[in-house]
Amino acid sequence: MKRSTIGEFEEMVLLMVLILQDEAYMISLQNQLLEQANRSITMGALHTTLSRLEKKGFLTSEMGEPTKERGGRRKRIYQVTAAGKTELSTIKEMRKSLWDQVPQFALQFG
Repeated sequence: MKRSTIGEFEEMVLLMVLILQDEAYMISLQNQLLEQANRSITMGALHTTLSRLEKKGFLTSEMGEPTKERGGRRKRIYQVTAAGKTELSTIKEMRKSLWDQVPQFALQFG
């Protein structure tokens, strides 16, 4: 079976969902990606990314309870699946292995 891979932005979105936990919904994800990663993203692009991650089996979502603040509307809450956590761990280990191989002098400026 071919391994499904994710790009850098998808990785950031998965990490942000893990960080936000029960608060991982569209607006909070968009705000935190801007605040913590300096990534300004449209709702449409974020929705596309979240949908793609769900199709790959790395995320699930469910509708939360209606809230007064949202005029009775419900928000979709995202969670990282076991497969998503495995993918993030694999990426982290691969990146660590590569960084560990970079000679110290290679990072020096001048």
